[in-house]
Amino acid sequence: MRHFTFRPMLVPTLMTLVMLPVLIGLGIWQLHRLDWKLDKIEMMENRLSAMPAPMPAPEVWPRLNVTGLDFRQMSATGRFDNAHEFHYFTQDDQGQAGYSILTPLLLDGGGAIIVDRGFVPQAFKDPASRPGSQVEGEVTIVGVARVPGRRGYFDGENDLAKNIWYVRDPALMGRSIGLSPVAPFLLEAEPVAGADPQALPRPGAARVQLVNSHLQYAITWFSFALILIVIYVAYHRSNGRFGLEKP
Repeated sequence: MRHFTFRPMLVPTLMTLVMLPVLIGLGIWQLHRLDWKLDKIEMMENRLSAMPAPMPAPEVWPRLNVTGLDFRQMSATGRFDNAHEFHYFTQDDQGQAGYSILTPLLLDGGGAIIVDRGFVPQAFKDPASRPGSQVEGEVTIVGVARVPGRRGYFDGENDLAKNIWYVRDPALMGRSIGLSPVAPFLLEAEPVAGADPQALPRPGAARVQLVNSHLQYAITWFSFALILIVIYVAYHRSNGRFGLEKP
């Protein structure tokens, strides 16, 4: 009668014992990341769908949890400081290069907030090339609060002489024109119902754009673990160390 036999080889077994827990652990870690990402997406979507909150008063700005404000709907009333609009180099949804127009809104209650009013193509960087684009008088802006940008490895240095910015940093923008106090977050203006869609700048509707590939990553790591087991068994079997043998 045949009997099952398994005689593990030292080196392949040691390598498998080291690699298999790592692969399984990476898969489990990606599943935890998936739960975290789904919770974050739900939180952001809930904030976007909530009623706009009033602008916090300047005296509480130093104590604000800015991360807790990210993606919250908010309204602010004041006058735009059009003489000091900032040009943040970016791309629109179609990949066209241009600038987001960031303008300080001087708040009725004191202080200012940097408002991202929307996108203009590169040819319309100069306000003179887009007559009527600068809003005068008192306005109430409804938008989405966003945390300041962080400089990435490939981000260029801000060119203050040419007014070209690569990081949306309200504190630095405020200091560059001697404006204080400045809110520690930005406000991305929402499109106004009935407005001309061709008018510049073009506000973009805020939406959740978090990349969520953690399930695919988890499946990949678990697949590698399964492949490793298959290779381990097949290698031992081909060497007569795994399977059924005659007595």
